[in-house]
Amino acid sequence: MISVEIFTNADGMIIGYRVKGHSGTAEHGHDIVCAGVSALTQSALLGIMEYLHRTVIYDIASGNLEMRFSEPPDDCTEAILRTMYMGLAEIEKISPKDIQIQEVKG
Repeated sequence: MISVEIFTNADGMIIGYRVKGHSGTAEHGHDIVCAGVSALTQSALLGIMEYLHRTVIYDIASGNLEMRFSEPPDDCTEAILRTMYMGLAEIEKISPKDIQIQEVKG
């Protein structure tokens, strides 16, 4: 199962996320759940770093991705990360046994 934690601040804005695991719905390279989650989470990271030029702390390894802001979030970062969150939630609706999303406040 893929575990996704979305970290929010006291104002409810997303300040980071952590993705762990594999769905195991197909063999490596053919798993559309993993591919969808990877595409959404890595694209969000690239958009924040390369398009918005925000400073983040991140770590990527097989089956793991973690990102945290080094500076406060803003409306632009929120738009990218809420879009990522909506996409992940749609994958969770389709495949609830393979991905679990949790919002961590504070």
